[in-house]
Amino acid sequence: MRVLAPLWVTTIPFGIASNITNIVVFLKTGAKDNVTILLLSLAISDLFFLILASPHRCVFIMRSIGLPYTRSVDLSIPYRLFYWPAFTAYDLSVFISVSLGLMRCACVAMPLKFKHVFTRSRTVKWVMFLVVLAVSLRLPVLTIHRLSWRIDPTTNKTVPYVKVVNRPTMLQINDLLNRISVLYLSYCILITCVGVLTYKLFQAAKTRRDCLQTSQTSDQQTLSSKDLKVVKSVVLVCSIFVLLQLPALVTSTTRLIVPEFNIGKDLVLLFAIMNQINFTCVYLNASINIFVYYSYNSKYRTVFRSLIGQSDK
Repeated sequence: MRVLAPLWVTTIPFGIASNITNIVVFLKTGAKDNVTILLLSLAISDLFFLILASPHRCVFIMRSIGLPYTRSVDLSIPYRLFYWPAFTAYDLSVFISVSLGLMRCACVAMPLKFKHVFTRSRTVKWVMFLVVLAVSLRLPVLTIHRLSWRIDPTTNKTVPYVKVVNRPTMLQINDLLNRISVLYLSYCILITCVGVLTYKLFQAAKTRRDCLQTSQTSDQQTLSSKDLKVVKSVVLVCSIFVLLQLPALVTSTTRLIVPEFNIGKDLVLLFAIMNQINFTCVYLNASINIFVYYSYNSKYRTVFRSLIGQSDK
């Protein structure tokens, strides 16, 4: 775990800063189209995830490397209380990524049919629905940890602590809903979307290449240069999710096949290692989209450069 700790210490602050930057840039661009609204929403949910996940990681690192701390502070409060709200925000990021892939897939595959379906107002309403969906699916585990009060026998003072309620049952429900059903469904949808969009990119590139060879224009060219850049950025964002979500998929699948691969079982050490790798991947997933936006979104790049005092020549 000490090997991964330095990566967490750098990734989480960078992710918080990068998502704040993304939010500022997208707001300055106007957020008038469905893609920008979804990317703005993704940046907000990623930011909330990283902020809420920070206390859990800080306590984990303190305990792992044996940092001293005052016993008057109950570390279980930041360690447990923000854990499930953080992953509720991450679920929202997953749902937004899936929506982004599906919307661009539909618009590219059947542009005439879906061009005017995904309006700005409908996209905003859809994001609000995704917020409700994410909270609803995590509701069982959101009720596990409750802030309560007890008397500390050493000081005879009333102190706060985290009360754990009905944990085994709620975790089983959460495993069935989120770690199996939702995870597999979202993963399959995104792989399909990435496949379709990648095929359309190759098809558009071939059509453009054929047109250049014959020095003619073609009505078959359905993707403009701007559309191509948007599709490329969406493919990369979705591909990052697919790649970095793979360890979680492997972990969930192994838990189904191998019962001993779990907390309190014979393979608990291997399970713990995989869990920390999963944490690392989700932190990266929530932090590195800024590189995609800067590379493939000219409007984003222009606003970003103006924020740091540079201008495009």
